[in-house]
Amino acid sequence: MAIDKVRAYFKQWNMENRIQEFDVSSATVELAAAALGCEPKRIAKSLSFKVDDRAILVVTAGDAKVDNSKYKACFHSKAKMLSPDEVETFIGHAVGGVCPFSINKNVDVYLDISLKRFKTVFPACGSSNSAIELTIDELEKYSNPLQWIDVCKDWI
Repeated sequence: MAIDKVRAYFKQWNMENRIQEFDVSSATVELAAAALGCEPKRIAKSLSFKVDDRAILVVTAGDAKVDNSKYKACFHSKAKMLSPDEVETFIGHAVGGVCPFSINKNVDVYLDISLKRFKTVFPACGSSNSAIELTIDELEKYSNPLQWIDVCKDWI
C-alpha cells in the first residue's frame, strides 16, 4: 500500500509516528479538513498534471484554484490533469491519497506560493484516510520540490 511506502519514507527521519490515520475518508480537501478539525485552506492538495510526456505534481493550498494563464506561462503548456487511472500509474499513489512523498521517479514536484501563508499544512500520506502536519520548511525539505511557483488564484 502507498501509505506503507510513505511511512517507510518518513521513518528515515523518525517521523513516521506523525502520520495520522482516520476512521473516515480524507480524500478531498473538505473531508480532510473535517477529519483534522482544521480550515480547508490548510490542506496541502497535490494536483497531478501531464506536461509533454511526463507527470508533475503541483502542491497548493486547499482553497487555491489553478489559474490557467499562470500555469501556461510557467509550464509553456495548457493545464491537463491526469485521469484517475493515470494518477496511480504515473505518480505512485491513488486519487485521494496523492502526496509529494515516496512518489515514482521522474515526477517533478512544485510547491505553489499559496502555501507560504501558513505555519503548518496537512498533506496526505498515500491513502484516502491519512495526513501529516508539516511546517512549510518541512514540506519543502521532504517533498524535494524543483521550485516554488505561482500558478494559483482565488486564495487570500
